Amino acid sequence: MSRFEVIRDPLWNNIRLEPEALAVLDTPAVQRLRYVRQLGHAFLVYPGATHTRFEHALGAYHLARRVVAELTDADSAEGLAIRLAALLHDIGHYPFSHALEEAGLPRHETLASRHLTAGALATTLERLGVPAARLLPLIQGTSPAPLSGIVAGSLDVDKLDYLSRDATMCGVPYGVIDVDRLLTSLTLADGRLALHSKGLAALESLLFAKYQMYRNVYWHHAVRSATAMFKRLVRRAIAAGRVTPDEIAVATDDGLSHELQQRDQTGLARALRERRLAKRALDIPGTELPTETADWPARDPDLQQRVEERLARELGLGADELFLDFPAKPEMLDVAIPVVGRAGSAAEHLGLPRVAAELHRSAQRLRVFALSPVEVPARAIVELVTWPREEVEARLEGERALLSAAGWPSAAS
Repeated sequence: MSRFEVIRDPLWNNIRLEPEALAVLDTPAVQRLRYVRQLGHAFLVYPGATHTRFEHALGAYHLARRVVAELTDADSAEGLAIRLAALLHDIGHYPFSHALEEAGLPRHETLASRHLTAGALATTLERLGVPAARLLPLIQGTSPAPLSGIVAGSLDVDKLDYLSRDATMCGVPYGVIDVDRLLTSLTLADGRLALHSKGLAALESLLFAKYQMYRNVYWHHAVRSATAMFKRLVRRAIAAGRVTPDEIAVATDDGLSHELQQRDQTGLARALRERRLAKRALDIPGTELPTETADWPARDPDLQQRVEERLARELGLGADELFLDFPAKPEMLDVAIPVVGRAGSAAEHLGLPRVAAELHRSAQRLRVFALSPVEVPARAIVELVTWPREEVEARLEGERALLSAAGWPSAAS
């Protein structure tokens, strides 16, 4: 009889781990995930949010195992690849959640290859007959395999676990999902993962849970303030040569925090440690903003920092005392999975094309955080985030004020 172990889990109760999974878990690259918190600085707001990427990886493996057992032979080569890809889907994750991707570092899916192709993990995968070349396309969402959507897709086990786990550990009622109904509604149709129509209501609950979690947890004002401060801290450390992106990629939360506290000239490391967060100087709901806003505040960290530094100067603040925050995730409610026996995708059957953009706007907030009291002109900031990247760059390079453009006398003028 094959050796296996059962791990107790607060979300799924008992998680069974087969010999292959146990071998993968006992490698340094996977053990690192025990020390990388799932939600970054959210524990500063929700004290219970100290769960880790390791727990999430176990949960994703557990759900993948259930789906694979329903749809194919779980012990086949394909079944093993899907299970291990689910277990390793976050292997390249940085410390502190997605903050460092926002800061301009490569996405964690891209970094997965360095962990899967070197060291004990690579040796173990080769021995198991599931090399990195087999797993990477599954993790990065580029595999044509029929079951690839279990690992990276509109309705993957990653979402099912993290939404449920994050809500449970934060102690909020927003992430309630009928996971059992969704899992039993998944099937294969025309060579790809599909959803039975009986699962549409459960899918709708997942999407609403995702919207609520972004609005109330992931984009909570204090979480975003801490994230903005941390991004600046890391970018300053990289620019000063005190730490490299390669070192960050293999660090843990505590290891990186310790490194950043050494010779920190900004004071941000200590402020974060003591929870002295930048306060809201401006906070405007997305629904009160113009329909068309620019994407550079969420997509161009270099330009964003230049804007923040200029705004701080114009308002009479220090260079590292002001943070502009306007997160965006327009694909938040995207769902492309087909529905068995019906034309069109699940998104069309749920009416999402008509409401997705508006729901995204209602989850968004335009905020300016400051470490010192300051009056921030709302009209000028709103106009600023409607300007295209080229206009903003032209003003910065031409030393033209950002705030006085809207009739606000800046401190620098």
